[in-house]
Amino acid sequence: MTQRPLTVGLLGCGIVGSGVVRLLIDHADEIAARVGAPVRVGPVAVRTLSRERDVAVEHLTDDPADVVENPDVDVVVEVMGGIEPARTLISTALSRGVSVVTANKELVATLGTELFALADEKGARLEYEAAVAGGIPIIKPLRESLAGDRVERVLGILNGTTNYILTRMSEKGMAFGDALGEAQQLGYAERDPTADVEGYDAAAKAAILASIAFDAEVVAGDVAREGITRVTAVDIAHAQRMGYAIKLLAIAEEVAGQIGVRVHPALIPQAHPLASVRESFNAVFVEGRAAGDLMFYGRGAGSMPTASAVVGDIVTATRALRAGERPSNGRSATRKPIQSFDDVVVQYYVLLDVADQPGVLAAVARTFGDHNVSIKSVWQEGVGDHAQLLLITHSAREGAVQATLSDLRGLPSVRDVASVMRVEGGEP
Repeated sequence: MTQRPLTVGLLGCGIVGSGVVRLLIDHADEIAARVGAPVRVGPVAVRTLSRERDVAVEHLTDDPADVVENPDVDVVVEVMGGIEPARTLISTALSRGVSVVTANKELVATLGTELFALADEKGARLEYEAAVAGGIPIIKPLRESLAGDRVERVLGILNGTTNYILTRMSEKGMAFGDALGEAQQLGYAERDPTADVEGYDAAAKAAILASIAFDAEVVAGDVAREGITRVTAVDIAHAQRMGYAIKLLAIAEEVAGQIGVRVHPALIPQAHPLASVRESFNAVFVEGRAAGDLMFYGRGAGSMPTASAVVGDIVTATRALRAGERPSNGRSATRKPIQSFDDVVVQYYVLLDVADQPGVLAAVARTFGDHNVSIKSVWQEGVGDHAQLLLITHSAREGAVQATLSDLRGLPSVRDVASVMRVEGGEP
């Protein structure tokens, strides 16, 4: 017996949306075999009907209601981005009991709890694999494959733009501004790169991963965030000499019943798997109690990798629709305490511009000791006006280190606290 075709309506047909349409058309036979019924492209809502597109769409509309209120649409795909009107449109579809697939990290990280609750109430699915790490499967492995394990920590390189910039700075000795300019020319960075280089993009993804890994409600505003704009070629040279690479890391962990989530540049040993992630690639490193260490690696963005994740979610949603499954969206509404960033315990790299005179090291060491921050190793670089002290601490509280830095800035012999970065992933 021939099964009724299932219809997918799209909100948006830009870089990702066009990739979704292409995959649904080009892989129609494989998708039909996996779902058990044909899956066809229905209405596609766009802002400008007259814009030329590189995929053929039979039913273009500039009215999103033609998608979210259409009785013939079985699954709505949202690839518009942003909070509004995406939130209202997704809510409209879910309220009708229509399942939704989204790639919208900002929306899921900010208002996910509200949308998942609505989906559960109306018996619909809300799938979002593409919201984190593009084509890399990480949501389902955390939500399903590792459901019987206890995830202890997640570390990720979740932004291809910043990883490309840091790769060029590390391998070619480029300054931050030059590497950013090259990334913009190649299309890896937006004209306004703030969301990437200041860590907002990675923070939203980190919140989503933390929510799943630790079965808790975590939103983007819970994530301590620092970007890469202050990373210098000097930092990278020092890191390399000590056996480290510098990466923008997203880190989520559960410590004594509190959820700690942060995004910041960090030194990581060159032997660690994340250190070898180059260019615009992404990777997520999961530390499980039973499974041990796992790494997921691949293209974190781009039309076809992200579209692949979206279409995978479409298959999940349409297959469940055919089977008549009562969906479980696998997201907890439990609000666990969020760890204060001041209570994070980690090692630190500190670079000081100092006066080249006797007693400087003693004064610096005394200041660290006053705040119970132990120095693991120290090097002196340069002489005269170029004298610097490079220190690596033992693990210490963020709050204690910040208090130390404040006092160091008040020392007559310290001209500047030139750089501070956290050190992750163990010894080099």
